[in-house]
Amino acid sequence: MNEFEQSIKEINSNIKIVSPRSRLNNHQKYEYLLWHGDVRKFLNHLNHKPLFDLVVTSPPYNIGKEYEQQKDFSSYIEWQKRIIEQILPFVKDTGNVCWQVGNYVENGTIWPLDIELAPIFREFGLQLRNRIVWKFGHGLHSKRRFSGRYEVILWFTKSNDYKFNLDPVRVDAKYPSKRHYKGPNAGRYSSNPLGKNPEDVWEIPNVKSNHIEKTIHPCQFPVGLIEKLILSMTDVGDLVFDPFAGVASAGVASAIHNRRFWGCDISRDYLDTGKLRISKALLGIERYRPHD
Repeated sequence: MNEFEQSIKEINSNIKIVSPRSRLNNHQKYEYLLWHGDVRKFLNHLNHKPLFDLVVTSPPYNIGKEYEQQKDFSSYIEWQKRIIEQILPFVKDTGNVCWQVGNYVENGTIWPLDIELAPIFREFGLQLRNRIVWKFGHGLHSKRRFSGRYEVILWFTKSNDYKFNLDPVRVDAKYPSKRHYKGPNAGRYSSNPLGKNPEDVWEIPNVKSNHIEKTIHPCQFPVGLIEKLILSMTDVGDLVFDPFAGVASAGVASAIHNRRFWGCDISRDYLDTGKLRISKALLGIERYRPHD
């Protein structure tokens, strides 16, 4: 066995796909754990809490995609509420929750899901830190309203003692040569040498057919979007959890930045693809578009 094959073997031994028929023993020993099945059943198997430093996900929007069973709107919101309620006890008091959503569309009328879901988190005592707008450039063209080109990340914390690291995600200052013109710092540069706060509107390309990250999933997360959340809201070695993992884009971002990752999905094909992507990320050969 050559060195590359040995590396693959070691990496694959640390990425586990588990089915609901399997016993979830010693789950904490896995740095990368993918559950093939419903997230609620996975959570029922966990006997240690809290565990998660960051929950980041993009749940189904109830618009009839291949990976979801469409429900009437009130049933969909109630389903989301039950999942949120079950996840929160597993989030550490210093942890963060990022729920990325778009619009539910019915008969040409849109229902912004962040408006519907935010009161649920508030009911469970979480605090909204930011409503981050994710702006992208591609999508369906509407004929009877303006074409939608943004979605929303709701960032919640369980307490005031939450993790937030701004420096890793700073962006170039707009006026890096600007100086203080009066006071004790007159003549000195006024901008932070590491860059400025990236603010709460992020323009990151979505994953369409020609995107280098494109896989079999019809609506996958861009790695760069999750990368900013992971870098700013976790530390090396922390555990990231995605209850609707799809092809594990959150796992890829976690692996690239030395975080652990657990995720759930009902599609084995998606998880097999996700496992391969995580393996390649750990080897440093996964292609992706960085957040910067």
